[in-house]
Amino acid sequence: MGNPTHPEVSVARQSPQRPDADEPELDATDGPVEPEVERGSADRSLWDELRIDPVEIALPAGTGFTLRAYRPARELTPTDVAERDEDDPFLARRQVVEAEDAEDEEVVILDEEFAALSAEEDEEEGRGRKRKADAEDEESEAEEEDEQDAAADEEVPVFLTHKGRLLLFKTPEALVSFIRSGAPNDMSQLDSWNELSERVEPADIAPLDEDMYELDLVVENLRGGHDTWDPTLLIEAGEVARDLSYALRLPAVLDMLSAGSSLDDLDEALRATVNGGIGGFLGRRRLKKIGAQTASLGWRTIVGKISAVVDWRD
Repeated sequence: MGNPTHPEVSVARQSPQRPDADEPELDATDGPVEPEVERGSADRSLWDELRIDPVEIALPAGTGFTLRAYRPARELTPTDVAERDEDDPFLARRQVVEAEDAEDEEVVILDEEFAALSAEEDEEEGRGRKRKADAEDEESEAEEEDEQDAAADEEVPVFLTHKGRLLLFKTPEALVSFIRSGAPNDMSQLDSWNELSERVEPADIAPLDEDMYELDLVVENLRGGHDTWDPTLLIEAGEVARDLSYALRLPAVLDMLSAGSSLDDLDEALRATVNGGIGGFLGRRRLKKIGAQTASLGWRTIVGKISAVVDWRD
């Protein structure tokens, strides 16, 4: 995470008389001292068994808890964004324009194909070309089917979402209450959901360090300039932003983080600096060529788009 990791400091309290091992230690009020559980060190057996993880995400509006899992794409039904997109007139208008452009393009293609076929005077040559085209089409279809099968088997992220919105809970108790309530959500399609709703307790909502994301700090960190950039903060922010944009169906965010984009170049350069060696040296050189203003503006847009589809729950 973005938080610096501090070495654990063990402090032993000196006592003139050590209590018996069988007797609980008492504090100043003569009550038993509850052992402190370090954050993220709770029993992980439940999560490992059900293949679901608690996640903590910090956004400009606050910090909340949610859940994330990875499953083969063929096993998941994507979140329904119809209602969400209807609330966004700009998005709805853009989708209409894109649909009209696609229809116009199809008409142009059909016109070109018709013209090419009409201009063909040699019938035998035309048949030969058709046979060749059919063979190429079959080969292309087979390759496309293989790609679709591979994509269906690929594990993709699913979050605790509903109708295109990310559900974030301000306390572990609120999250557990929702899980037990039977309220509709996109994670209920998982085969392990019912068992989770029966077994989860507030104490279980203890995300690991690598599952705690500080998106609220990204823009400010980038504005500080190259020398202040925090690779761990920015790399992990990129990972969760990609997961969220996929699960929430935010194509604009996916495009901004896609291979070859300026923010993807930033991500690769940061990873190179973390790996060290000659790659780290080259990564640092690449970072200096990336504009801090461009990066911060890009991430400001990403954080804004994610924040706009969050449903905060107390």
